[in-house]
Amino acid sequence: MTEKIPEAAFRHIVRVANVDLPGEEPLHWALTKIKGIGINYADSVCAAANISRKIKAGHLSEAEVVRLNKVLLQPEGILPVWLYNRRKDYETGEDKHILMGTLDFTLDNDLKRLKKIKSYRGLRHQKGLPVRGQRTRSNFRKSKGKVVGVSKKKVAPAAEEKGGKKEKKQ
Repeated sequence: MTEKIPEAAFRHIVRVANVDLPGEEPLHWALTKIKGIGINYADSVCAAANISRKIKAGHLSEAEVVRLNKVLLQPEGILPVWLYNRRKDYETGEDKHILMGTLDFTLDNDLKRLKKIKSYRGLRHQKGLPVRGQRTRSNFRKSKGKVVGVSKKKVAPAAEEKGGKKEKKQ
């Protein structure tokens, strides 16, 4: 499975998929530092590359880094489709898993498309309101101002009496 590497070969920074990973963390946690990879996907990548997920990232050999890169950058046919983060792409219809800057670019394009066609979701995004049906009275008030609640009525000043004494109501 994994080769034993002497302590002198330990690397504090490992470069995988053009991202620097901390060498002190277990591999499956270190892979989550790459944008677009969660813990479940990282576990699947480790299994597909035939590398222990518990090994420290700094103990990886060059051959293991190459196998990880291959699985991460081209998961088609290696990992199941239901793990991908971009299934049935709007433009191409393909199933793919996108990472890092491409993920931001794709999300931005999707939001622009929704706003351009003036769909309900696009309009909610434009207005800065919750998109998926959450309540708006108590949440999402960061940019909306103070809390909404019951306001107290102003107390009317007591009627002044002649000579400074209070009259009794009868």
